Amino acid sequence: MTAGGPRIRFDGVGLTLGRTEILRDVRLSVEAGSVHALVGPNGGGKSSLVKALLGQMPHRGRLAIDWPGAPGTVGYVPQSLEFDRGLPMSVEDFMRATTQRRPAFLRRPREGMADIDAALDRVGMADKRLRRMGALSGGERQRVLLAQSLIPNPALLVLDEPMAALDEAGFAVFEHLLRDWRRDGVTVLWVEHDLEAVGRLADRVSGLNRSVLFDGAPREVLAPERLLALFSARPRTAAQENREPADAAALEAAVSAPARPPDGGAHPPLGRMSRSDRRVVQ
Repeated sequence: MTAGGPRIRFDGVGLTLGRTEILRDVRLSVEAGSVHALVGPNGGGKSSLVKALLGQMPHRGRLAIDWPGAPGTVGYVPQSLEFDRGLPMSVEDFMRATTQRRPAFLRRPREGMADIDAALDRVGMADKRLRRMGALSGGERQRVLLAQSLIPNPALLVLDEPMAALDEAGFAVFEHLLRDWRRDGVTVLWVEHDLEAVGRLADRVSGLNRSVLFDGAPREVLAPERLLALFSARPRTAAQENREPADAAALEAAVSAPARPPDGGAHPPLGRMSRSDRRVVQ
């Protein structure tokens, strides 16, 4: 059981890469303990906003995480996991590497395994713990990413299209996890393209296309006319921005790259940020 999750405030947040404006005057609040979805077109700035929250992109304006007490654990689930599928790394090896801080040669043989067992069981992957990561399907790998975000129990979860590769069984697992997080008071910021799932599962939804075009309860804002406006208002093209080709390539690389730790240091476990990494609160 976690302590209560934080409230997140975006107050006039903007982000520019080269000559391209990615985010403009983003203003929204994610209430403590809520499941808040971000929807919008590709290139509309959703992943960039997530990276600004995680401290991976410089931004204008104010971005604050208001904890109810001492800061808790921040969990992060990326869209996908890029790795050499030929590596002889099992699911268990991956979980131990991404959820434990101590070097392998300093760990006791079963250190942390109870938490790993419980997390894999929650996502239906306990029976595949010894399978090689490269042999898993895309949906199974995504479930492993969900599992590693559960260790330690997060108070804030940032999910960047976690349903992208899930199969039907994975959808059921994800829905169950969302219910558990809501029950436990975890704050969830969820980037998602599946509007049907958002309509059923989110407490609140914001439409983002460089700026916030709507924000409210799903039943109120997921109306055809609002969605048409959201997905029709395209971000400006490279020609409109009059940027150089090199700027366009740098932009695409920066936005599509997975979130990385600041200072070029060792990457923290994919599913969490240590307290020393929490530099997003100003």
